[in-house]
Amino acid sequence: MKIGSSNLPDSPQGRSHFGLALCLAARAESILLARGAGFDFVVVDMEHGPLGLSDLGQVAGTGIAAGLPVYGRVTGPNSGDIARVLDCGATGVIVPHVDTPEQAQNIAALCRFAPNGRRALPGPLPALDYGIVPAAELCARAEVGTQVIAMIESALALENVDQIAATPGIDMLMIGSNDLADGIGRRGDLNHEDVRQAFGRIAKAAQKNNCDFGVMGLPPELVAPYALDLGAAAIVVTNDTNLIVEGGAAALTKVRR
Repeated sequence: MKIGSSNLPDSPQGRSHFGLALCLAARAESILLARGAGFDFVVVDMEHGPLGLSDLGQVAGTGIAAGLPVYGRVTGPNSGDIARVLDCGATGVIVPHVDTPEQAQNIAALCRFAPNGRRALPGPLPALDYGIVPAAELCARAEVGTQVIAMIESALALENVDQIAATPGIDMLMIGSNDLADGIGRRGDLNHEDVRQAFGRIAKAAQKNNCDFGVMGLPPELVAPYALDLGAAAIVVTNDTNLIVEGGAAALTKVRR
């Protein structure tokens, strides 16, 4: 059993939960917009674009108050913000480009308190309403529900996926769909059989090692075969940029007609 447990809420769809990524509109109000639309969780994407820890903190704090989990995606395994994402109130951290079991072990250690890891003791935490509590209680309470998510996005990661999934302290394997296709030599061709097989292999590794499985970056027509049918617990449906551009284009098309 992995350290920690899923903090995703129950959803009417069953085991799968559906999220919105924020790439630009990381304001506190975004949580209410996401909840109003029916999303189950939010991802603050700090890998691509201008968003940083200050933005994450605002969104995560509102998420705590609103009861909507917030995850922070950092820039990679060498990011100095991996544990700080948790200190700022996020339910979990998403780490892209995890290629080796050694990277997975280091990420897990950064996010877990001793004896399971080497996460530094933080000050008062937003998840505990900034209450002043004894260190032992702070660590025990902060550990509950914390999610450490490794993204599988390359041929090397695919080769090592069973060992990454078996790493104590890693709670979920998440696929970055376009990066994975690119990483195995199928850039832009998510329909290719090699990509389909890679998704299946990653989902199987997660299941075998008692990890959750998640995906982001899939077009709607591939959500069923590449996510739902493989038992994905977390599906990032879209992001704020696409919603505005695609939704705006659709609205303009309708009006101009």
